[in-house]
Amino acid sequence: MVTSMIEFKNVSYRYDEEGPWVLDDVSFQISASEWVAIIGHNGSGKSTIAKLINGLILPHQGQIIVNSIPVNEDTIWDVRRTVGMVFQNPENQFVGTTVRDDVAFGLENRGIPREEMIKRIDESLATVAMKDYMMHEPHRLSGGQKQRVAIAGVLAISPETMILDEATAMLDPKGRNEIMTTIHNLRQQGNISLVSITHDLNEVTHADKVIVLNQGKIWMETSPREVFAKRDRLLEIGLDTPFIAQLASELSSQGVNISKQPLNHEELLEELWTLHSTM
Repeated sequence: MVTSMIEFKNVSYRYDEEGPWVLDDVSFQISASEWVAIIGHNGSGKSTIAKLINGLILPHQGQIIVNSIPVNEDTIWDVRRTVGMVFQNPENQFVGTTVRDDVAFGLENRGIPREEMIKRIDESLATVAMKDYMMHEPHRLSGGQKQRVAIAGVLAISPETMILDEATAMLDPKGRNEIMTTIHNLRQQGNISLVSITHDLNEVTHADKVIVLNQGKIWMETSPREVFAKRDRLLEIGLDTPFIAQLASELSSQGVNISKQPLNHEELLEELWTLHSTM
């Protein structure tokens, strides 16, 4: 039986009592150890979902359950013990003068014994390949390195769910690749649910499920492969597919019989090689 880690039940939210609903009757489930990518154009409600999961804001209608805990004013701190959040700008999360001090901050707040704290700092920094930078000043690191330290700080508190809210939006391509590699490795190494919130469809290829938001509603909920196969529909709401999906679509329009929607270069090359071998 699959355990539900996060559940939204008919959730609605607006920032102004007289304003439009940012989320309108939204329902979905995220299972334990599942990686779900939430995508949509700016203003579609993506970041609002992240804030609601972590109890930074509370829904006006509906119910949110995180790890069997209903999210409300009385349970916020219980929820936050199980959910870690990495924001768009990692510098907003830095409080220590060194990388080690910064990762230690959340552990100290939770009263973790010193020996356990040292172990968790070492393990979390090793996981994101930043152990060699333990004594560096966070603000002197590159964008990708800063974000990896922010992820290490969240990992150290052993959350059951990690939310990445536009965690690569401010990074250059190199930094973006570093973070996506780190996230992929996290998924392979441990039992952690991942919620990645983005407007970049290149980042969702490894996710188990994609939730597409449009004007505060769930517009589509399916696999990355199925999302990429619906390019025309995505364009209607201001989203586009990655280059590989666009290339596969163009090849299909020229009569090349591609049997399945490729997610990356390797899959497209394999499709083309299979076609060539059968000719």
